[in-house]
Order: sequence, then C-alpha cells, then structure tokens
Amino acid sequence: MSAKKFVSNPFENPLTVEARQAKLELSADTVSIHKSGIEFRSPTPFTEWAEMTVALQSPVGGNKISCTGVIVACTGNKHVGYHVSMIFTNMSEQVEKQLGVMARSEFGAG
Repeated sequence: MSAKKFVSNPFENPLTVEARQAKLELSADTVSIHKSGIEFRSPTPFTEWAEMTVALQSPVGGNKISCTGVIVACTGNKHVGYHVSMIFTNMSEQVEKQLGVMARSEFGAG
C-alpha cells in the first residue's frame, strides 16, 4: 500500500473494524480503500500482525463486504491518533472484485 492522502468516501454507514481487543465504527473520511487492503485513522492503536475483520458497505449498490486481514503498520500517538494499514487475506473472488471496483472508483485510493 502506498502512503497516499486519505480521501473522502461518502459511505452511507460507518466502517466497522473489529479485532479481539477493539471494535471501532469509523467515519468515511478516515478511510482509504485499496484493492488489497485498507488504511484508516484510529483514536486507539492496534497491534501489528493482529488479525482483524473489516465490514464495509459499498456506496454503489449497498453491498456489504466482510474482509479478514492483518495489521501491517500502526504509527502515531494518543495525541494525534494512529494511522493503521491492513492487508486483506483469504478473499473470495467476489469480494476481491468488489474491492477492486471500489478502489478504482472515486471512493478508493487506487
């Protein structure tokens, strides 16, 4: 994943990020979608290499997508928040296609 600036994503529902230690509902303007992962801003840190599940609702068609992945980076501090990068693992072909469409649209980062 590249270190791109976060773009505004007009999702109707917040993004849900869930791990054993935390569950967050993130506003769309703190999320950047890629075809193989996601980057987001979080008020709390996440442990690198932790496995997590992300639930997305596409603004195009309203399809819900659930992806499992691994945190590969978490930088920042409690004062400014944390920038978290996650790579998706074991995606079905259908989910991979949906994420590819989202990443190439105005809602993704490339």
